[in-house]
Amino acid sequence: MKYISIFNQVIGPVMRGPSSSHTAGAYFIGKIARSLLGDEVERAEVSFDQEGSYARTYREQAADLSFACGIMGIELVDDRFFKVLELAQRAGVTIEFRVGRLDHPEHPNTVDINLTSKEGKRLRLRAASVGGGSVEISKIEDWEVHFTGTFYELAVEANTEVAQVIEKKLGKTAELIAKPDVQKRDDRVLVSARSREAFGLDFLNEFRAVPGVRKIWRIDPVCPVIKKEPLFQSAAEMIELTESRRLTLGELALEYESEVLGLSKEEVMMEAKRRFEVMQKAVQQGLQFEGERIQLLKPSAGRIFRLEREGKIPGGGPYLRAAARAMAVMHTNGRRGVVCAAPTGGSAGTLPGVLITLLEDEFFNLEKVLLALLAAGAIGVIVDTRATFAAEVAGCQVEIGAAGAMAAAAVVEAYGGNARQAADAAAIAFQNIMGSVCDLVQGKVEIPCHTRNALGAANAFLCAGLIMGGYENPIILDETIDAVYATGKMLPPELRCTALGGLAVCPSALKLGN
Repeated sequence: MKYISIFNQVIGPVMRGPSSSHTAGAYFIGKIARSLLGDEVERAEVSFDQEGSYARTYREQAADLSFACGIMGIELVDDRFFKVLELAQRAGVTIEFRVGRLDHPEHPNTVDINLTSKEGKRLRLRAASVGGGSVEISKIEDWEVHFTGTFYELAVEANTEVAQVIEKKLGKTAELIAKPDVQKRDDRVLVSARSREAFGLDFLNEFRAVPGVRKIWRIDPVCPVIKKEPLFQSAAEMIELTESRRLTLGELALEYESEVLGLSKEEVMMEAKRRFEVMQKAVQQGLQFEGERIQLLKPSAGRIFRLEREGKIPGGGPYLRAAARAMAVMHTNGRRGVVCAAPTGGSAGTLPGVLITLLEDEFFNLEKVLLALLAAGAIGVIVDTRATFAAEVAGCQVEIGAAGAMAAAAVVEAYGGNARQAADAAAIAFQNIMGSVCDLVQGKVEIPCHTRNALGAANAFLCAGLIMGGYENPIILDETIDAVYATGKMLPPELRCTALGGLAVCPSALKLGN
């Protein structure tokens, strides 16, 4: 079972652009590696597979800076982000990035990390950034594990003869997610577990006192811990719950997040408001950018927004304003500013463009807009459960496509539609972008990401209007997501965030910035 929180994995994290996989995910991996080492880092070797996405885009998408922040213990949104490699050098910390052939990489964003501390401690681990800022630790030293940084996680290496003692002690922890996992190898054993409650110092000392215990690795969560199993994992279950409980989709999402994180509904709404304020600020900043290029593009969102207000460009109205706002967020994102991944950095503009248009142009009150944000999150839960948010795995359709589907559901929620209509609007939004490739020009989250976010925002209103106006969607959301995911996995690597195909190899694209 997947344990998914709207704030942890869907509407979040609050991050620095340009890419949730390459900045947020890289930062979390670095932070977890530092935690596992348990000491100040003196040397770090970060290795990428030559056929993967990181190998081709880690500098362009600031993964190098993000890994370094995690390894150095500097927050991702800290202004020192831009100088972290220089700060590491001054502190006597060597951080090297290598590209080569990794042994059987499980994911396009697989990374091998070797750390050495100032006290001589060593750590080897394998991890992957799997989309939307989510990460997986798959190997510690030569042991296979499955840690995500979303629970309190513990691994104990010991001599085989004390395996049952270790397992029994761990089994007494009431908040374990499942029974401890046990691996045996020659005269050694690894017992690992995940818990909803912290493994306290006294508890850890009990293990240290057991003769035959060799090493203990502990990971503290990088996000709020999920307290309960999710209320739904499919659109069918989601719709049934809204109908049986007589709730809107936003109200059900509010209950969902309250239960899974163990928060009051008031606390959930406060967190939704915090995320929305990050989105607002990103829009405001992006609309003010002028003159200096972002990376490859000149800022244009502010001018488009101003001319639309003056009635000087065709196709004016809320759709175009939503599109301009979406592009404004991508301006902020491209300059490595702070945005809210929704669900990813590459798609961070679509949902803010829609939500702020609902507030400022359609005149819905803030509570209604926040419930629309949560309704969008409910759709994202289903996408993350059944598929992925990683363009490296399934193309742009699971990033900007997912954001557009979520935004369509948000519009339905704001206008008083029901959960079935929200799911149908999300489905047709997905169907219209199905097969979309990730072909970022020069490896930067900029072209065609800006205009695709704009299209996703405008299309959200269109799809919501079609469904609420009477269009009957014949292919349900669950099946649509499954089809999108299957189609995405059929795409060749050149079309999945490697900058080796599509628009990325057009002659004019290759000349940009020269």
